[in-house]
Amino acid sequence: MATRDTDDQQQRLRFQIELEFVQCLANPNYLNFLAQRNYFKDPAFINYLKYLQYWKEPEYAKFLKYPMCLHFLTLLQYESFRKELVNTHCAKFIEEQQLLHWQHYTKRRAHMLQEAVDNASVKALPVAVKQESEAM
Repeated sequence: MATRDTDDQQQRLRFQIELEFVQCLANPNYLNFLAQRNYFKDPAFINYLKYLQYWKEPEYAKFLKYPMCLHFLTLLQYESFRKELVNTHCAKFIEEQQLLHWQHYTKRRAHMLQEAVDNASVKALPVAVKQESEAM
């Protein structure tokens, strides 16, 4: 019984560590840090990145707060991308693009939500009120 509890705790800890690490991959500055310290030249580390691909499965991806990390995890499978990350300017460019994406996404999402609220309010009106507003 104690062994099973220990195994469960170890599995939970491993899950949390891998979750945190995968989410760190959404940070271009962290990727630059790893590249400059030659982590991406270590075959064992590259294999670890391949192993982490399981986070793309819906049963695991639902725990991610920063889903963009999965895109970077995919890109890290390519040696050319890993080599470019050594360059600080590359990491800075990626960070800027990421911020622009988030800004656009936030504005677009707010607009879509407002449209949904407006459409829901119109559908919720009684038929007589709808006909009056259409007649105007």
